[in-house]
Amino acid sequence: MRPRPAIDALRAEIQRIEARNRRPAAVLPFGLDVLDAKIPGGGLAFGALHEVAGGGNGTIDGAAAALFVAGIAARAKRKVLWCLDRPDLFAPALAQAGLKPEVVIFLDGGDDKTVLACLEEGLRHGSLGLAIGEIARLPMPISRRLQLAAEASGTMGIALRRWRRQTEAVDFGQPTAALTRWRISVLPSSPLPVPGVGRPRWLVELVRARAGESADFELESCDGKGHL
Repeated sequence: MRPRPAIDALRAEIQRIEARNRRPAAVLPFGLDVLDAKIPGGGLAFGALHEVAGGGNGTIDGAAAALFVAGIAARAKRKVLWCLDRPDLFAPALAQAGLKPEVVIFLDGGDDKTVLACLEEGLRHGSLGLAIGEIARLPMPISRRLQLAAEASGTMGIALRRWRRQTEAVDFGQPTAALTRWRISVLPSSPLPVPGVGRPRWLVELVRARAGESADFELESCDGKGHL
């Protein structure tokens, strides 16, 4: 027979030690009550990995996802590492979402393997506010490494999922260690009372939130300060 009381006492002691050493997680709220209320902690956690993807495999939804991430980075007001999988990111568009070029370090990785290695190094460095990596596939073991690296440094990691082929998009449904998973799709702009084009609108889907529930929102795109 196992010495059950001794095991229970040991587990309780371990939990007390972990509770003493655990730092309160800093979060970055979106500033929209309806959105923040659906995220455990009231915002995106620093020291954690998050996933973002376009609603389809097309360029338009992919661009919306990149601007969504740019808005997050702009509101963080810290140094950002952005690891590219291809040299097609249009920096002036990021500035329209509030992310100024002087706070971003762009790194052209060229493929998933290099981008993931640079993303992990950026997360471990400890001097960055955010580390963003454009990747197609995110296997569970690699996502765990990224999550642990983020936890150790307190840096927020964002895996911006991009696909060259439709078959790669299936991977987005696979489980990962990310705390939240988001999907961004473009919606028609709101009509204006005068001729012209209204502010872009998105369908923002919180596909997964650890210890939370999924939800979706129809919102206007990021303004010049990164706010939805």
